Amino acid sequence: MSSIIPLAVLLPIILVLILIFFYLVPVGLWITALASGVHVSLVQLFAMRFRKVPPGVIVRAMVEAHKAGLAEIKRDDLEAHYLAGGRVALVVHALVSASKAGIALSFKDATAIDLAGRDVFEAVQMSVNPKVINTPPVTAVAKDGIQLICKARVTVRASIDQLVGGAGEDTVLARVGEGIVSSIGSSASHKEVLENPDSISRVVLEKGLDAGTAFEILSIDIADIDIGKNIGAYLQMDQAEADKNIAQAKAEERRAMAVALEQEMIAKAQEAKAKVIQAEAEVPLAIAEAFRTGNLGVMDYMKYQNIQADTKMRGSISGDDLEHGTTEEK
Repeated sequence: MSSIIPLAVLLPIILVLILIFFYLVPVGLWITALASGVHVSLVQLFAMRFRKVPPGVIVRAMVEAHKAGLAEIKRDDLEAHYLAGGRVALVVHALVSASKAGIALSFKDATAIDLAGRDVFEAVQMSVNPKVINTPPVTAVAKDGIQLICKARVTVRASIDQLVGGAGEDTVLARVGEGIVSSIGSSASHKEVLENPDSISRVVLEKGLDAGTAFEILSIDIADIDIGKNIGAYLQMDQAEADKNIAQAKAEERRAMAVALEQEMIAKAQEAKAKVIQAEAEVPLAIAEAFRTGNLGVMDYMKYQNIQADTKMRGSISGDDLEHGTTEEK
């Protein structure tokens, strides 16, 4: 009984040690690599565990590269790319695809593209099978003032050499939109654009819009053109309204000046009447002073009264309302 207990305790320990061994030393991966013609030792697979590199990812990538005839790919390079944060499987897929399609793509360039944040496998696919990008509606106005709404389809192919540091799809769409606006804006009439929409594509392609981008523009096709508002008419209406407001403001200014001038003249007339009344009020005082000083006699005063009465009579006979009114006031 005493000999059975140590054996029962020893078996689980042996089983745990075996599991740890097969986890740390992936014998199955080593056999797979050996059967595929890839030379990788158990020690190297064991060391990958301590370098925090999954052996399965590296071995599968090496097997794929070996079967595709990519002898330039080394285990150390794959491990270094993984530790740098790269996607090893995606890079190998891209290299295999580029090799089959006859596209010149080195392992160094592929890893640089991957570390730059671009999908290198998708880029290789776009080099083989170009991608069609639909532009959003682009609004432009021809010289005759008619607004046109244009939609285009841009066929692009990935440029492997420009993927690192090259601009993306947003830049291509922005440049194409700018080219469409420039082309429509330089047209004398919107009818010319509707008759020959291919002229837009021709003008835009001649501008070399793919310079500095990660793509090569193969074609720009105008998918749809719609007529929008008559912007020229709206601008003329706004200008006419502005001119009318300006004219009204100037007329109001002239009217206000005329009213002010009229009021000023009325004030001056009242001032003149006041001076006349003041002067007439001084006449009796002057006569009285003349009597006191002896410069005016009784006969002279009587002659003055006769002349004044005669003047009143002549004014009433002639119908001089103003003079009559003045006399009555006196």
